[in-house]
Amino acid sequence: MSAAAHALVAEALKLLSADAAKAETLLRAALRADPRNDDAQLVLSEALRKKGDLVEALKFARQQVEARPQWFGAQRQLGIILGEQGQALPASLALKRAAELNPRHPTIWRELGDQLKSAGDAKGAQDAYAQYGAFPPEPNLRAAEAALQGNDAAKAEALLRGHLQRWPDDIVAIRLLSEAQARVGNSKDAELSLRRALDLAPGFGYARHALGQLLMGLGRLEEADAEAEKLLRLDPRNEGSRRLKAAILVALGENEKALQVYEKLLKDSPRHAGTWMSYGHVLKTEGRFEDGVEAYRRSVVLDPKLGVAWFSLANLKTFKFSDDDLKQMEAQLERADLSTNDRVNLLYALGKAHEDSKRVEAALGRYSEGAALYRSSIEYDPAWLSSLVEATEKTLTKEFFAERSGGCEAQDPIFIVGLPRAGSTLLEQILASHSMVEGTMELGDVNAIVSELGGARDADPYVDKLPGLSADQRKALGETYLRTTRVQRKLGRPLFINKMPNDFRHIGLIHLILPNAKIIDARRHPMACGWSCFKQHFAMGQHYTYEMSELGAYFRNYVRLMQHYDEVLPGRVHRVIHEELVNDPEPHIRALLEYCGLPFEDACLSPHETQRAVKTASSEQVRQPISAKGLDSWKPYEPYLGPLREALGDVVDFYPNAPPR
Repeated sequence: MSAAAHALVAEALKLLSADAAKAETLLRAALRADPRNDDAQLVLSEALRKKGDLVEALKFARQQVEARPQWFGAQRQLGIILGEQGQALPASLALKRAAELNPRHPTIWRELGDQLKSAGDAKGAQDAYAQYGAFPPEPNLRAAEAALQGNDAAKAEALLRGHLQRWPDDIVAIRLLSEAQARVGNSKDAELSLRRALDLAPGFGYARHALGQLLMGLGRLEEADAEAEKLLRLDPRNEGSRRLKAAILVALGENEKALQVYEKLLKDSPRHAGTWMSYGHVLKTEGRFEDGVEAYRRSVVLDPKLGVAWFSLANLKTFKFSDDDLKQMEAQLERADLSTNDRVNLLYALGKAHEDSKRVEAALGRYSEGAALYRSSIEYDPAWLSSLVEATEKTLTKEFFAERSGGCEAQDPIFIVGLPRAGSTLLEQILASHSMVEGTMELGDVNAIVSELGGARDADPYVDKLPGLSADQRKALGETYLRTTRVQRKLGRPLFINKMPNDFRHIGLIHLILPNAKIIDARRHPMACGWSCFKQHFAMGQHYTYEMSELGAYFRNYVRLMQHYDEVLPGRVHRVIHEELVNDPEPHIRALLEYCGLPFEDACLSPHETQRAVKTASSEQVRQPISAKGLDSWKPYEPYLGPLREALGDVVDFYPNAPPR
């Protein structure tokens, strides 16, 4: 290539997207200077294509394919032009040859899939799309990917929708769109996006894995397990698929099977820090405290910056960090490559370490720093619960409930609701110590029904739909709840517990669809509960706990909503005051059992002796005898909890009762 022609081609490439006509002029000048210049001919073909002159563009592309049949660029250009002319079959043949010549090109498999689909070769298109999906996102998608990494889901969605207008079947863009939708709580559309990607490419492993995770998060565990099984049929040795399967087994309460999967994974990849951490989670749940600690220790040795593993140690509650642990965590905070998630978890772990050592200001500082960092990374509208409470008070009146009977008459479920860290795990352990009651875990099945009715993020449409439900519909929803929770019931006992604190928001719905279900409100002193929530980094949700005034306002709304149900459904909810329970257990346990219609059993007085899996942050605490120790653990921090106290207002003054209206 002559120097003059080379310079003209380089200049034309810069102009190609903005001014194809000017690029054409430069390229024709380059060909006059060097008529056999292959690069100039191929770029001229692209300039002509961009101008819309497909016939002339095709001529130059064919010349290059004939002259250099092994040139990927020429074969691809020929395929793209033929495709734009509507000649799908010859276009797919050219693109297939291009893919053979350069199988790692970022878009060739997507382009081939588009043409195979147009040519009617559905299986070929699916296979090509799956090949495309196996690679990292192409350059055109990197801005959207960066927006997701920066927690700007709205920007990511806008970029992805623009991309999909041009390439509607881009399965990688569709998968990224589903992630953006899930980030803002739009699980319905996220699922639809993933299923569309999988319709286009059933072998798209990333999308199937994401669908399994989404379904697991929604509590649709049997469906999630089916997706994991499909992944394992495609590639039985795939470690990501095996880890997904293990996580689903844990969610299903199949901890022994999950341990077997993790142990095989660790045999195959003993240096995978994340697997050691997940293994530790299951060991902790099963009450194997020392083994769990050892697994977490292995995890942080392999990856010292893995904040979740450090926090998992802190979250054992009864575990104490050493001075050397403290130094290691502080050192990790200085790393420039530390992710926001790792930093947040390390800060909470350090807060716990300082708290255990009675360093009040240091503990508060680290907890506050972690909370502020996490709060800045999430989208949360603190007015949402207020809207739900107002809609509930307006719609779900005493007259509303008096006019409606029916629903599913089953007596199986016992709901324990309230705020986290209010003693609900202890109540669950007490009840699960009874021979007629099975403890499960925090089940999201009510929230799944709420989402179907109108969306858990949009209060008014959901509550406003309740008056329109017929008796048959209410019964069907109750039966749906029993069906979807059945997978969690392993012991065959008559009653089972759902300890999802957030279900206090949906007591009206629970009453309508399961009128004989028991509902227990676990309540703890607002300042004690508030402080305990603020210093806890939750695995998911509970976004209101990361700013003290928002936390106090949420607690007030919780009390207000429970007061409403006390008025419109008197006696429907049984309230247990945590301080009263731990100071004098027996009468309160007897009253609890009587409310549930259960005969008294001595085992309920010694719940720490009951051997069962416990997943929550209180797992080690409920394996100790009932004790009033720790009731005032928030007191040293009281001088620093002004925003919480102010937001709580007279809820504190009237505790354990609700303030007068």
